[in-house]
Amino acid sequence: MTLAERKTAFVELGKFLGQFSAENTTPKEGVQHNDLFFDNFSNLIELSQSHNRWFTKDEVYFALQSWADALTPDNLDKWLSNYNLDTVEPKTIGLILAGNIPLVGFHDLISVVITGHKALVKTSSNDQHLLPFLAKYLITVEPRLENAVTFTEQKLEGFDAVIATGSNNTARYFEYYFKDKPSIIRKNRNSAAILTGNESKEELIGLGEDIFRYFGLGCRNVSKLFVPKDYDFTPFWEAIYEYRDIIHYEKYANNYDYNKAVFLMSNFKILDNGFLTIKEDSSYSSPISSVFYEFYENTDAIKQRIETDKELIQCIVSNIDGIGGKVAFGDTQKPQLWDYADGVDTIAFLSKI
Repeated sequence: MTLAERKTAFVELGKFLGQFSAENTTPKEGVQHNDLFFDNFSNLIELSQSHNRWFTKDEVYFALQSWADALTPDNLDKWLSNYNLDTVEPKTIGLILAGNIPLVGFHDLISVVITGHKALVKTSSNDQHLLPFLAKYLITVEPRLENAVTFTEQKLEGFDAVIATGSNNTARYFEYYFKDKPSIIRKNRNSAAILTGNESKEELIGLGEDIFRYFGLGCRNVSKLFVPKDYDFTPFWEAIYEYRDIIHYEKYANNYDYNKAVFLMSNFKILDNGFLTIKEDSSYSSPISSVFYEFYENTDAIKQRIETDKELIQCIVSNIDGIGGKVAFGDTQKPQLWDYADGVDTIAFLSKI
C-alpha cells in the first residue's frame, strides 16, 4: 500500500468517529460500512463505563470527537509532510499501551500503521474494547491492512522494535527487558500551569477543562499550579465553579472524600471548594480531585525550574513568553497529531528502524 492509500483509510475512520458525540449521535450519509458498525459501536460506547468506571459516555464521546477532528486530510498531510516514508521497510512494532483515558494508545497505533509497519498490540486491562473495534473498522474499510494490526494478551514475541507506556516502576522493567531492541519507553509525566494573576476568567475556565477532563487521569491534565507570591486564588475558584457537577460522579466523589480526609488527618494545610482541594506541595503528581501548587519568585526562576524538571512534565499551560512548547488554556486534552508524548517524535523513530 502507498502512504496516500493508508491516509485515505484513516480519513474514513475519522468520518466514522465524527458521527458520535454527546450532543448528537446519528448515522450520516456516505460513511462507509455504517450498516455493519454504527449500531455496534453505539452499544460499545454505552457499555464502556461497565468495562471501566472512569470511561463515562461523555468522556468517551470527547475522545472520539478529538480523533474525528484529527483524522482529516489536511491534518494527516501536515503531520507527515516532513518525513520520508517511501523507503520504510515494514517491521513488526510491539505496542504496550496505557489505559488511563479512552483511546490513549491510539496515536501509537496509527503511527505504526500509517508508516507501513505492523502493530503487535498489548492493550491495557483498563481499555480493551474501543481500540480493537476501531481496528476492525479500519480493516473493513481497507482489507489490505488485515495483517497490519494484531492484538495479543500473551507475552510480546517476534517484534523488531517496541513502544511501551507505563509507570516509572514498569519503565525500569521495560528498559531491561527490551534493552536489545529499538524502543521508546514512556514513564510517568504530569502537566502544570504557570499563572501570573492576570489571566482572564475565560482562560481560568479553560484551565478547569485542563484539570477536570477525564477526571484528571491523563498525563496532559494539569495537576500542578505555579503561582506568584501573594497570588489571590479567588478568581481561580470562581472560574472553576463551572465544573462543580463533577462531584456528583460517585467514583470521583469517593476519591475527593478519601484524599481530603488523608490531607486533614496529616494536618496538611489545604484550600477546598467542595469538589477540589489544592495543597502547597513541590511534587507534580497530585491525587485525583486535588491539585498541588507552588509559589515562584519571578519569571526567570520559573523558566529555570521548568527547564530543570522537563523530564517530569508533559505540557505547560501559561501566558508567559519564552516558555517552550506551552499550550493554550483549555487545550491540553486537544493534542494535534504532531504533538508527541514526552516530546519524542514517534514517526521519526518508526521511519528509521
